[in-house]
This record gives sequence, structure tokens and C-alpha cells, in this order.
Amino acid sequence: MKAKRRKPSAPFAPASVAVHGRRAARMRLQADTAEIEVDDPHAARAGEKITVLRQLRSDPLARLHSHRQIDEAQYRAGRAFQRDWEVAERGVHAIDLTRERVDGGQTPEPLSERQARARKRLIERERVLGRTMHRVIHAVLVDGLSMELLAQRLFNREGEVAAKYYGRLFRDALDVLAVEYGLAGRA
Repeated sequence: MKAKRRKPSAPFAPASVAVHGRRAARMRLQADTAEIEVDDPHAARAGEKITVLRQLRSDPLARLHSHRQIDEAQYRAGRAFQRDWEVAERGVHAIDLTRERVDGGQTPEPLSERQARARKRLIERERVLGRTMHRVIHAVLVDGLSMELLAQRLFNREGEVAAKYYGRLFRDALDVLAVEYGLAGRA
């Protein structure tokens, strides 16, 4: 006996919603998201905003911002650091001499002016932050570690007290970055 084929379930939005509606009616239960307002890319007038859902699962900075554990200046400073890191890491990398050489390999691109400026900013930020704060910032913003994992892996400490301590240290480092990137005034 052949199994009966089921009709697909109704689409996410009810039939009465306009075709141009861009809002999902339901989300998966496991989704870790938060609402955020952004500029509408399809707006008729400049400056119109829409509310979108932001994924929080693999973005510790967005999670802290959406739970109001860091402010806007700290959030923007963290994003500026991540942007500098991404720009600086593109381009020339170390050559692995242990690998077999092949014909047709491309010559590495020289550092662009933008990459050189980003690297210079990162070196200056590392000097201003100091060794421990820089390790914490790098672990969270570049490696994506949570405070619990950071305390455990980098400093060999466990528990809620250690996570809170390094969380406070991370927020203090974001304050320093906010001043360095010109997003906040000096205290």
C-alpha cells in the first residue's frame, strides 16, 4: 500500500498579507535572536527604519548589546575592532615552506594602504589595552568565546566568579576602545 502524500503546510505568512511584506510570522523554537532597527534598504525616503531579527548564537558582542549589558559606544567600539582585524588579516600571510610547491601559484598581494592603517591601529590598541585586556578582547571579538570559555581556556579558571570578573574586564576594555576609536570621551 502506497503512503498518501501530504500537502505542504501553509506558508509562514497568512494569505491576507501583502506580497511585499518582509516579516516572518514564526521562528524556530531554538533560534536565539533579538530585534534591532536598521535602515530600510527598500525605503521610498531616506532614513526610514525597519525592525529585523539579529542572530545571537555566534556573536557574543551582539548578545551583550541586545541584553543591555554593554552600551552603544561599547558595541560600536567592538565592531570597529572587529572591522580593523578583518581588514588587517586579509592579504599577505606566512608562506608554509613544508607544503609542496606547485606551478601556477599566485604571487601574494602586497599590503594595501587600508590594511597598513588597520594594522597600525591594532598595534596601537594593543599597546593601550595592555596584555590581559587585549587577550580578553581578542578572545571574545575575534575567536567568539563566551566569558565562561574565556576564563577556562585562557586563564585556567572556572565558575561564575571568574566569568563575571572577565566579563567586567571585557566591558572595561570596550570602554578603552570606545575612547580610542573616538566614540566616547575620556572619563
